[in-house]
Amino acid sequence: MDQTPAPVPHQAKQAGQAPARWAWTEPTVWTFRMLTALEQGVKGGVWFSLIDKAFAKANLRAAWDKVRANAGASGCDGQTIEAFGTNAERHLEQLHQQLRQGTYQPLPVRRVWIDKPGSTQKRPLGIPAVRDRVVQTALRHVLEPIWEAEFAEHSYGFRPGRGCKDALRRVEQLLGAGYTVVVDADLKGYFDSIPHDRLMALVRQRVADGRVLSLLESYLKAGVLDGLEEWEPERGTPQGAVISPLLANLYLNDLDWTLARAGYEMVRYADDFVILCRSEAEAEGALGLVRQWVKERGLELHPEKTRLVDAGGQGGFDFLGYHFERGKRWPRKKSLQKLKQRLREQTPRTNGHSLQEIIEGVNRTLRGWYGYFKHSLKTTFRDVDGWVRMRLRSILRKRHGRRGRGRGSDHQRWPNAYFAKQGLFSLARAPALACQSH
Repeated sequence: MDQTPAPVPHQAKQAGQAPARWAWTEPTVWTFRMLTALEQGVKGGVWFSLIDKAFAKANLRAAWDKVRANAGASGCDGQTIEAFGTNAERHLEQLHQQLRQGTYQPLPVRRVWIDKPGSTQKRPLGIPAVRDRVVQTALRHVLEPIWEAEFAEHSYGFRPGRGCKDALRRVEQLLGAGYTVVVDADLKGYFDSIPHDRLMALVRQRVADGRVLSLLESYLKAGVLDGLEEWEPERGTPQGAVISPLLANLYLNDLDWTLARAGYEMVRYADDFVILCRSEAEAEGALGLVRQWVKERGLELHPEKTRLVDAGGQGGFDFLGYHFERGKRWPRKKSLQKLKQRLREQTPRTNGHSLQEIIEGVNRTLRGWYGYFKHSLKTTFRDVDGWVRMRLRSILRKRHGRRGRGRGSDHQRWPNAYFAKQGLFSLARAPALACQSH
């Protein structure tokens, strides 16, 4: 039986209106006719002839716009976003020709090591060259809708129209419904552990364009430049590369559906996930299923960070920056440490800027942090407010020729009302002010 699907038309007629759930797709790639095929399914479930969509000039320009908006550091070639932008059309034309002729090869990924908040350890981050970020974005424009059509509802990370707040909201719903025994799982070095052969086998289930497959493999096998040492990875997809989150979601998609078919309530954001259960026996069954799946897929659970937790009792669990315990949530310790480190950098006692300028910078940080953590236990806000005022009093104390941190009589000299009058953003007062504005 011939099950070879028809190739994607090079120029599909843009007629009618695409379904609302596909409004986020790149219009230079996904025409109405292609979106209709996405909804109805293509013959055999496999897509052919996609490479021409990837290297289309309009798609490359759209990809460059996104790369430029995201900014970021230069790759191993040292080319910055600004340098690429000065001759963007020439660079895009060159990429178009290389992709069309099959001569394009990605440069090695520059590896940097960044701090883990609250830890002495560091984690690796891959920074592709700007030109490679453009091509990866163009390729993601083509591939993402194909897999988005079959991703599970409880997967929230790096997906269009979804985010951390949606995942947190779902966790709250489940905890409130009595799912308080939690499998708090951690995949050890997930992005660096994904087996290339098994990942590409999943890609081939939906994509049969040989040149697209070769392009993806070239990214997986691209060299890694760590200082002066360059090596070729045998596993994993670089954390920091544009295409990596999509491939990471694809590899865990089967785990999502395996747990869903077994009746378990899972909430996943990229490689960070929790399974919420009604009993310890149910949680043990879920963890056993995860262990089996992980072992069969060439991955590993972190032995120290994977555990069963009773969220209704003392101890709780961390998820996406929050700590959940006994029906409440607040920022986890590392989230608070990260905030305080940022504020320390803005408020050294030797800061030479005016108090007004310092407060403006502090306010930007506090408002952004509050936007994410506003559903925290209220005592958190009071404590952070007091700590920020202490930092500001220390600056004023230094300017008056006195040593040490703000304390004692400083509270009378510069009371809380003084900083409120200067316009300092108060986390504790923010909820009430928000209600008044509404």
